[in-house]
Amino acid sequence: TAFAPQRSAVRSASLVGTSDGHLAVVDRRITSSRLNMALDEYDDEDDDEDDDDDDLEDPLSNGVESVSWLPTVIGATGPTKAMMDDMGADADVLPLFPLGGIVYTPNSEHILNIFEPRYREMYNDILMNGTKRFVVSMSHPTEEGRFAQMGVLFQLEDLKEVSEQTADQIKYICNHKVVGRVKLNRVLNPEIWTSRDTYLRVEGAIIDDTGDLDDDADSVAEKKDESVPSDVYSQLAAATGSMLSKEEKALKESFISLVEMQHELEEDVRFTRTSAMALAVGPEPTGDSSLWTTIRLWQSYTEQRLVARQNEMQREFQDKLMEFLMKDKGVKEEEIPSAIGFTDLSPELQKEVTELQKTMSLELRPLVLESTLTMQKILEAEDHVARVNLLRHFIESEKQRLNAKKQLKGMFSGGSSGIIEKSAESLGSSAASIKSTTGSIGSMDDDDNDDEEKENDAPSSGSIFLDEDDAFQ
Repeated sequence: TAFAPQRSAVRSASLVGTSDGHLAVVDRRITSSRLNMALDEYDDEDDDEDDDDDDLEDPLSNGVESVSWLPTVIGATGPTKAMMDDMGADADVLPLFPLGGIVYTPNSEHILNIFEPRYREMYNDILMNGTKRFVVSMSHPTEEGRFAQMGVLFQLEDLKEVSEQTADQIKYICNHKVVGRVKLNRVLNPEIWTSRDTYLRVEGAIIDDTGDLDDDADSVAEKKDESVPSDVYSQLAAATGSMLSKEEKALKESFISLVEMQHELEEDVRFTRTSAMALAVGPEPTGDSSLWTTIRLWQSYTEQRLVARQNEMQREFQDKLMEFLMKDKGVKEEEIPSAIGFTDLSPELQKEVTELQKTMSLELRPLVLESTLTMQKILEAEDHVARVNLLRHFIESEKQRLNAKKQLKGMFSGGSSGIIEKSAESLGSSAASIKSTTGSIGSMDDDDNDDEEKENDAPSSGSIFLDEDDAFQ
C-alpha cells in the first residue's frame, strides 16, 4: 500500500543473551522491538517552520514525572486516593493487567499467553460475566506498584485453552484488540498486589477510540473522543485532505521534510517517500486515514532506530567473535553454532562482552525509557489536536537530530559513523535528564510481576527484538 514503509535491506550480526547464559550468534535483518517506544527527544533549534510550535514546551521536560501516575499500591490497605473528583455513577470498574514497561495504542491487536493463577482467574471472570474487557497500564520504571493513569482497554477477541498441550504451564492463548483508552481514577483493592491472591480492580472512565463500543449492550456511558467526526462527509473530506486543519497540514509538512532529510543522509532506517505523501492525520478513530495509524507507524520507526543502534554497537564484537570461532576454534563458516557459552569464550572476549553489556545499558536504557514515555504522553493527550501537536513536536526533534548528524558528518568526513551517530544522539537529548531524575534505570518490567503474561510471539532467547514485516526502507 501507499502507506506501507519498507524494511531496510541492512543486515547486521547480533549478539543476544539467552536464558541459559549462552550467547546467541545470529545474522539477521534489523527488526523492531515489542517494547513499545517512541524516539529520542532533542531540544528544538530555531527554525522558521517551527514558529507555530514555539509555545509547545518539551513534553518530557520533567522526566518520568511528565507522565501521570496513580499512587503506589504498596502499603495501601484500602482504595488508593482518587485522581478525579467527578467520577460519580458513570465510573467503570474493570480488572487491571499491568504489563511492565509496554505502551499499547488504540486499534492494535495483541496475543498474550496466560499462565499466572491470578490472571487465569481474571480471564475466567470476564468470560463468565460476558464483559471480555480489562485495562492494561504501563508500570512505573522505578517505583514498584505504581501504574500510569492512562491505560488502554483490551477486548478479548479469541481464546484457546492449551492446558493439555502445555502440561498446564500455559492456560490460555488469547487474542485481543485495543478498543479504547481508560483514564484511571483509583485502584480499589491495592492490598492484593503483594499477596497475589487475585488480580487488581480499578475504577476509571472509558474513552471510546474505535466508535464501536456503544454497539455493545453491556457498555456503560463510554466517553467518546470529542474530536472524532460525527458524519460520514467529514470523514471522507478529511481522508482526501480537503478539510485538513492547520495543525494537520503542519504535521504533514514536517513529516515530508523529515523523510527528505532521511533520504539525503541515506539513513539505514527511513520512511519511503510514498508514505510521506500518504501520511494519515485524520481525526477518525479507525481506518487508514486515522492519526492513530501514523502514531503506530512512528512507534515502529523509533523501535527500528533503537534496534539499529544496538546492532551497530554489537557489530565490532560480533566480528571478533566470528574470528575467534573460525580461527581459534577451527569452526567452518557453515558450521558456526547458533549459541556459544560465555565460559567458552577467551578471557579477552569475556571481558569485552561484560563491557559491551555495560555500555549498551548506559546508552540504550535511557533512550528506551524516554521513548516509552513519549508514547505514553501521546496516549494521554486530551484530543486529536493535542496528539497532532505532540507528534509534530517529536518529528521536529528527530529532524534536529538528523541536522546535527549532517553537520557532524561535514566536520568529521571519513570518521566513524558510530561516533557520529552517538554524538548526534547526545546533542540536546533529554535522556540524560530523565536518567538523573529516575536514578539507576533497570528493567522496565515490574520486579514483583515475575510471572507476568508475555506476548505470544516473544522470543525464547530473552531478546526484546522481534521480526515485523513491512517495516522501513
